[in-house]
Amino acid sequence: MAAVANKKITLITGGNAGIGFEIAAQLLAHADSHILLGARSADRGQAAVDDLRARNLPGSLEVLPLDVSKEDSIAAAATIVGEKFGRLDNLVNNAGIMRGEGSLADQMKEFFVINTLGPALMGQYFHPLLLANESVARIVHVTSGAGSISMRLAPPTGEGANIIAVPYRVSKAGQNMVFACQTHELRDTNVKVFLYGPGPTQSRTNTIKAFKTTAEGARPAVEMLEGKRDDDVGKFVHYGFEELGW
Repeated sequence: MAAVANKKITLITGGNAGIGFEIAAQLLAHADSHILLGARSADRGQAAVDDLRARNLPGSLEVLPLDVSKEDSIAAAATIVGEKFGRLDNLVNNAGIMRGEGSLADQMKEFFVINTLGPALMGQYFHPLLLANESVARIVHVTSGAGSISMRLAPPTGEGANIIAVPYRVSKAGQNMVFACQTHELRDTNVKVFLYGPGPTQSRTNTIKAFKTTAEGARPAVEMLEGKRDDDVGKFVHYGFEELGW
């Protein structure tokens, strides 16, 4: 445990698939990196850990049971991290949903709880562990350009402009405000807060070649965690290079 405590500890919510999984894989290229792979499903979390360990990457990792839709799960996870390590170096708010079922009211509630309230509660419970860090700590919110109000008000052009997706768009706009509030709250501390939308990326169920690979989509977020993009603090960064309007 002492050896792990001396590493840079990164918690990734929704880390068992997609962008979160790829962020973990890239960070594990560094021997001084220890990943807490936040997963709602213990089985899926362990399968992801086994996959990453089979790659013989220099870093280390473990599953952290975590369901961002439930406050008691977030509180329990924070207690585990606090008791094990006493601090957190990086937090990636990646867990989220894009599709739902049921009425508009049902979907609005579900999307808001996971995509908006989840990151807010992660801040409430994990900010003290980030602030306990003796050096710079970092938070990366994985968001979407779909949450940009100014883009939605612009003439409908470009890929995705005609997609309605009201629950997703509103919940991501809400997450962006959570980011803004956290940026303001932590502005005079050791914690730097980032907002990053990877744009359309390939996944297990979506392999459209026009979309960037998951590895490409994850790379800017990894650079933020590595301290290579501190000029992006407080900005809405999309695709890794474009700053979006709010």
